This record gives sequence, C-alpha cells and structure tokens, in this order.
Amino acid sequence: MYFKASLQNWRGDLFGGLTAGIIALPLALAFGVASGAGAAAGLFGAVLLGFAAALFGGTPTQISGPTGPMTVVVAAALTTFAGNPDSIAAVIILGGLIQLCFGYCRLGGFVRYIPYPVISGFMSGIGAIIILLQINPLLGHAAAGSPLTAAAAIPAAIADLSLPSMGLALLTLLIVFAVPSRISAILPSPLIALIAGTSVAWFFNLPVATIGAIPSGLPEFSIPAFDLKNWSYLAGTALALAALGSIDSLLTSLVADSLTKERHNSNRELIGQGIGNMLCGFFGALPGAGATMRTVVNVKAGGRTRLSGVIHSVALLAIILWVAPAASHIPLAVLAGILVKVGIDILDYRMLRMARRVPRSDFAVMLTVFAVTVFVDLVLAVAVGVTLAAIMTTCRIARQTQIRITESDRCSKTESMERQIQELSGFRIRVLTIDGPFFFGTASQMADKVEMLLGTRIVVINCMGVPFVDVSAVFALNEMIDKLKSAGITVIAAVNDGIAGQLDRMGVLNRIGRKNCFASHGSALQVAMLLLEDEDSPESAPLEMVDQSHPAQERLSPP
Repeated sequence: MYFKASLQNWRGDLFGGLTAGIIALPLALAFGVASGAGAAAGLFGAVLLGFAAALFGGTPTQISGPTGPMTVVVAAALTTFAGNPDSIAAVIILGGLIQLCFGYCRLGGFVRYIPYPVISGFMSGIGAIIILLQINPLLGHAAAGSPLTAAAAIPAAIADLSLPSMGLALLTLLIVFAVPSRISAILPSPLIALIAGTSVAWFFNLPVATIGAIPSGLPEFSIPAFDLKNWSYLAGTALALAALGSIDSLLTSLVADSLTKERHNSNRELIGQGIGNMLCGFFGALPGAGATMRTVVNVKAGGRTRLSGVIHSVALLAIILWVAPAASHIPLAVLAGILVKVGIDILDYRMLRMARRVPRSDFAVMLTVFAVTVFVDLVLAVAVGVTLAAIMTTCRIARQTQIRITESDRCSKTESMERQIQELSGFRIRVLTIDGPFFFGTASQMADKVEMLLGTRIVVINCMGVPFVDVSAVFALNEMIDKLKSAGITVIAAVNDGIAGQLDRMGVLNRIGRKNCFASHGSALQVAMLLLEDEDSPESAPLEMVDQSHPAQERLSPP
C-alpha cells in the first residue's frame, strides 16, 4: 500500500530488498537458534515482521526482523515459561498489542526523552549477554540459559572443548572481521562465513553439532491458550518486549532518516511493528524490531520505498523454501561466531571512549544499567536507569535554582533597588526571590528561609524568574504564606504570566490576596513602600485597609 515508486525506485527497491534479504538469512537463523525457539522461528519472524512493518510502518526504508535485544528477551521468556509454548506466544502477541497501543496513543516521540546513558548501558549489556551466551557453542557445548550460568560454565567448557567446533568458530570470526568492506558490500560477510563454515564441516565430515531439520512448509496459525495465574509474569515480559522493540525500532528509524534525509512517522512505525509482532506470535515466529544493519544496507543498495521491505520478505521466504534442507547442516559453532560479531557491534564504544570526559553521574548510570541488564533483569535495568537518571537530573536542576532574601554585591538594577528599600526601611521590607524552577526538588529550600523572614513587616515574594512550578512547590509556598500572615506580616507577590494561571487555580493568589499580587517586581516593591509610608504616618490605617492605587502599579489581570 502507498507505494511511491518511479521506474528508478523500482530498480533501487529491488536491489535493496534482495540485498537485505540475503543479509537477513544468516542472522535470522542465528537469532532463532540463540533464542531457543529454533532456526525456523527466526526465519519466519524475519518474513512476517519484515512484511507487516514494511506495509504498515512509518519508516519506508526500514527493514525489520529478529534483532539481538529482542532475542535476549525471548530467550529469557523461554527460560521462565519452559515447556509452555502457548505462554511464549501469548507474551509475543501481547507485546505486539502494547506496541500497537503505544502508536495509537502517540507515544512514539517519547523515546527521545530516554537518557543516553540508559540506552548505552542497556545496549552494551545486551551485547555482553549475546557474547556470553555464545561462548559454550563456540567451544562445542550446548548454550547456557542465562549470562551467569554461561559465565560459570566457561572453565568446564574450556577443559572439555571441541577442537572442530572451535576451529569453525575461529574461521567464522576471521571471515566476519577480516572481509574487506568492498567485498562485504557485494556479498555480506556473515553469509560468506555461513557458506564457508558449513562447506568445511560437510567436506571434512567434522563431528560438530548442527541446526538440525528445518520445516520446509509454512507455519500454522494458532491462537494460544494460557493460564491467567501467570498473568503478572506474562504482562511484565510483554511490556519489556514492547518497550525494547519500540526503542530499537525508533532508533533505527533515526538512522534511516539520517541516510535518506527524510522524516519517519514514529507513531505509525510502532503500529506497524505491533502488527508484525502480533503475527509472529500467532504463527510461532520470533519477534523483532527495526534492524539497523539491514536498513543501512537497503538504503545504500538503492531502497527508498516500502516496496524494498516487501521484496526483502518475499526473497527471504523464497530462499527459506529453497534452501531449508541444506540449512539443516549449518554448524552451531558457525552461527555462534556470527552472533559474537553481532554482540561486539552492539557494544557502545562511543560511551566507553568518552568514559573519562563524561560526567561521573552519567557514567555511573550507564554502568549500573549495564550490570543490572547482564546479571539481573532487562526490565528492571531500564526502570533503574530511568529512575537514577531522573534523580540526578532533578538534583542538577535543583542546584540551579536560587532562593535568596538579600544579596550584597553584583546586584542587578532591580536588586540594587531592593537593597536601597531595605536600608531605608530598616529591613522592615524583605524580598524573597525565587530564581529558577520551583518544584519538589527545590521546595525544601523554602522552609529554611521562613525563619529569616520573621520579625519583618512586609515580605515581597518575587517569582518573576520562575519558569514552572509543581504541586509540591505550591504547598510549600502556601505553608510559608500562612506562617508569615499568622505572624502579622503582609505578603506581596510578583508573578510572571507563565505561572500565574496555575497559582490562581491552586488558590495561592487568593491566599495572598489579589490586591497584593502584581505582574512586575517593580510594582510590588512600590506598593510595599507605599504601605510602609502609610504605616509610619501619624494617622496610619491598618495595612490591609490602605488604598494601593498608584499609576505605576501593574496588578495581575483576572483569569
């Protein structure tokens, strides 16, 4: 649908789609085996998700399919729900449905608000998990179920390593790392490694573990049945799958934008990814996300429209049906070598290279997310990272906010006026200035200032430099106003237009008294002096009864 293709685009889309399909073949096989779902699940995941995301997604040049991060989540789910394929399918379908909801609720733009240290730690953690999980297959043993188990099994695997498996793995690693880019642009290095490693194992009849039989037919549609007792685990894993798939896809969309100089539709992309992953769940395939390497290859080969993604899926399906019997002879050690390269590529070297230059707090967040990702839990890692980043950002903003009563030097013109007024009035007028965001992180400073204001006659609260307030700050302000008024102190406020409406809705202006609320600092100070002059006159009226009309006064307009 919506193919905007000229004759020139047809040619570019054809070459781009075919090239991406060839690259997707070894990766889909490897991810399927690594997840524990099987090679066929990885292959059909690439076909189903790639086709649906190309049709319904918001990034025309994006190629979607199984990816490293999504494979790790599925592997964890397979461990949690061992022997229960219906629960695995339910997790994938629910994850796709959540992505669909993300798109319809227009949450696609929120990915840009996830702090980079969180993404860096998470992606590097995923890369480390992939590498750890492939060490046993590299050495000729069965894959471990978790990174900790894999790390603990390394000594035993080395003591009983399989030389043929290790030899094939080293050959694979040599090819994927050493093949020049000009050759890899024509024939992808993972495919060269797959063909070479399988040929060597077959020609010399090496005693190594292989993928095994792959079904040559199409997968069957199935609606899973699951036990509601496991709902909390299902929902948590599905949410992790949806969140990770969304982040992964939208980051790849940004890469595609930088190459094509176009702009993707993030909400539509999430809808396309959600539809594709739901299809994967119904057909027992491996879910995935936008794949950066395959997308880049597609664009560089000439892909420009949705047709390239469709061609990628159709080409991959044709290859599957044609080479399925031969694929059963692919050694697991070869796939492990390909995945080690994938894991190494996922590691965020940019953050590691800047370790000594980035703020320590950001680097600490990255390391924390990395450690939790690898050794604890993927969902918890993102939650911990975002929470830590939010706390640190709050502290930074809070340190930028100043709440002061007087300032003796380096005064602006208005501050100099404040000091003169205070000196002339014998400090019976004090100005409390809030300069910066006034929120829960800075509200506690207010309580520290109240005692310093007691004993004066008039307090001017200057909020002209406050860009925003939250409910915690409003409550702190109300408590201070009540305490000052109970001590017989008159409160006057200068409030900017940006926060006046919010303060009015929450009752702050009424608490102060609307006649004492002004739209400029100067007007508030002038009224304070008038009130003090009237108080000092022999026949002074109570401050609350003084007529405050003055040509220079600029009161807040009624909402």
